[in-house]
Amino acid sequence: MFPTNPLELFGSLGTISIIVLLILLVFSVLSWGIILYKWRMFRLIKTEERQFLQAYQEEDALSEKGLHLLQHVAAELPNSPSGSVLLDVLNRVGSLAGHNTGDATVAARKTGPWPDRQYLDKVVQYLIQQQIARQETYLPFLATTGNITPFIGLLGTVVGVINAFQQIGIEGTASIASVAPGLSEALLATAAGLFAAIPAVIGYNFYLAQIRKIIFGVEAFSIEFLNALDAPALAGTRGRSRS
Repeated sequence: MFPTNPLELFGSLGTISIIVLLILLVFSVLSWGIILYKWRMFRLIKTEERQFLQAYQEEDALSEKGLHLLQHVAAELPNSPSGSVLLDVLNRVGSLAGHNTGDATVAARKTGPWPDRQYLDKVVQYLIQQQIARQETYLPFLATTGNITPFIGLLGTVVGVINAFQQIGIEGTASIASVAPGLSEALLATAAGLFAAIPAVIGYNFYLAQIRKIIFGVEAFSIEFLNALDAPALAGTRGRSRS
C-alpha cells in the first residue's frame, strides 16, 4: 500500500534519498537564517545611515565644531557606511598631521601638510570596497545554495527513478502500485531542491540590489565630503602662495 502520511513516506525512502533530503534541509535552514539576519542588518544600516546623513546636513562640515559633532555622531552609529567613511578619512588626514583628532584635521587643512585629492579619492575607494565586502557577508552562501541545491535535488530524482525501474523489474509489471513509490521519491527530492533554491536566489538578488543602492549613496556623500574638506585646504594654499 502506498504511504500517504508524511512520516510514513519519509520512512519508505531509500538511504540516498534520505541523505539528499537532509542535505537540502540543512541548506534551506541556513539560507533562511541568513535571509532573516541580513534583513535585520540592512534595516539597521538604513536607519543609522539616514540618521547620520541628517546630522551631516544639519552641521557645518567645514568648521571645527561641526567636525567634532559629526565624529561623535558617526561613532554612535557604527552601522552607517557614510559615517564609517567619514571617521576613517578624518583619522587618516589627522595621522598625516601627527594627530588623530578633528582639531588636527582642521589645523592640517589650514596650514598643511594636506594630502592631495587623488590620495583621498583612493582612500575613499578602498573604504567603500571594505563596506561592500562587509555588507556582502554570507551572501555567497545564498548564491551557492541557489546554484547547487537544484542539482542535489536532481540527484535524488535520478535515484528515485532508478528505484522505480528496479521495482518494475522485480515485479515484472509497470503498474501504478510498483512505480508510484519511486516516482514520489523522485518528485519529493525535486521539490525539496527547489524549495531550498528559490528563496536563496530571491534573497541574494534582493540584497545585492540593496547593497548597490546603499553604496551609491555612500559614493555621493564621499564626493560631497571630500569637496568640503578640499575647499579650505585649497584656499589656504592659494593664500600662502600669494604671500
